[in-house]
Amino acid sequence: MGHWFDRNIVEPGKLPLLLALAAFVLTFAITRVITRMIRAGKGPFGNITPGGVHVHHVVPGVVLSVVGGFGAVASGKHGFAAGAFAVVFGVGAGLVLDEFALILHMDDVYWTEQGRQSVEVVVLTAALVLLVLGGFSPLGVDDLSDDQQQGRLGVVLTLVVNFCFVLIALFKGKVRMAVLGTLVPFVALVGAVRLARPASMWAKRFYRNRHRARSRSVLRAYHHDVRWAGPRRRFQDLIGGAPDRVPARSPKP
Repeated sequence: MGHWFDRNIVEPGKLPLLLALAAFVLTFAITRVITRMIRAGKGPFGNITPGGVHVHHVVPGVVLSVVGGFGAVASGKHGFAAGAFAVVFGVGAGLVLDEFALILHMDDVYWTEQGRQSVEVVVLTAALVLLVLGGFSPLGVDDLSDDQQQGRLGVVLTLVVNFCFVLIALFKGKVRMAVLGTLVPFVALVGAVRLARPASMWAKRFYRNRHRARSRSVLRAYHHDVRWAGPRRRFQDLIGGAPDRVPARSPKP
C-alpha cells in the first residue's frame, strides 16, 4: 500500500491535490452541519452580522482561496508548504462553492430551490477532482519498464476516447451522466449514444429538421425528469438540507 501511494500520489506530486480535496469535502460537510444547526436554532452557532450586515461564509472563502491558490503556485508540488497551502485552498473553495447559488443569482438563495445548485456544483467538483486524482498521472511517474509504459499508454488512449464520449454527452445536455462518465466510462458511452435533451446544443444543431427525433427527445426528457426528480431531490436534501417551502399564493379575487 505504501509503495502504491508513493508511486501514484507522492511521486507525481499529487499529495497537495489529495489534501485539497479532503479539505474541500470536509469543509463543505462541516459548513452544512453548522448552517443547518443555525437554521434550526440549535447549538452555539449563529450568523455573523457586524453592524447589521450579514457576512456570508463565501467572503472568508474567497480570501482563503486567493491565499491558498497563490501560495500553492509559489510552493510547487512537494514539501510542507505545498500541502499547507493546498489545505487552505481546499477550505476556501469549500466555503465558496457552498454558496455558489448566491454568487450565481446575486441573492441570498441558500435555503431556496435555487440553492440546490450549490450542492450539485460541489458534488460535480469533487467528482472531477477525484477523476484527476485517480488518473495516477500515467505520464508523470519515473523509472517505468517498457511494459509499464505501454500499459500506461493504453490507459491514456482509453481516457482520451472516453473523454470524447464525455464531451458528446455534455453537448447532448446530459451533464450528470457526463460527470459520472468521467469515473465510469460505460456511463459516458451510454450518454453519448442516447437521444439528446431538447434544449441542448446537440438537439438545436442536429434535430432542427428531424421532427421525429425532436419529439422523441422531448418525450424521453419528460419521462426521465418525472422518474428521477424525487430521488434527486431527496439526495440533495440529504447532503445540503431541504429548502424552505414557499407557501402557495391564494388566487386573486
